[in-house]
Amino acid sequence: MTFLELAEKRYSCRKFSDREVEEEKIEALLKAAQLAPTAVNFQPQRILVITDKEKIKSLDENGCTRYTFNAPLMMVVCYDKGKSWKRSFDGKDEGIVDASIITTHMMLEAVELGLGSTWVGAFDPAKAREILEVPENYEIVSLLPIGYPAMEPSERHHKRIDISEFTFRNKF
Repeated sequence: MTFLELAEKRYSCRKFSDREVEEEKIEALLKAAQLAPTAVNFQPQRILVITDKEKIKSLDENGCTRYTFNAPLMMVVCYDKGKSWKRSFDGKDEGIVDASIITTHMMLEAVELGLGSTWVGAFDPAKAREILEVPENYEIVSLLPIGYPAMEPSERHHKRIDISEFTFRNKF
């Protein structure tokens, strides 16, 4: 499968089967995260791998997010604020970019492995930190439910604006 075929095949899966994700597939997802580029190669990513269904369910039950989709696996992608590169011009922390690239790598690897995923940004970070006991120096960027899809992509998945609507050449 080419990269563009892989990217086109990926969709936000919002319903998962009960089938557990095999450990070798979890390791492959983590390898994709390890290989992702980070600013100055500082590698500030920190990932909490959750396979405990009760812990995943607790995110929903305790008001953190309602978007766990009964996934058998949840990756909580964070970055260490003390390790991430800060831009010298304005101090912008690039950790959120690093964690976003890592999340994307894992989502694409999930497709390659026959798994589904969806990026969840709709969560209460304070509740997530409390429920998951995330250290204060870690910034939570995304929740990534992963599992075997129990649904097909929605019609919205295939709707894309034309490239000419979001690109500009040499000036805006």
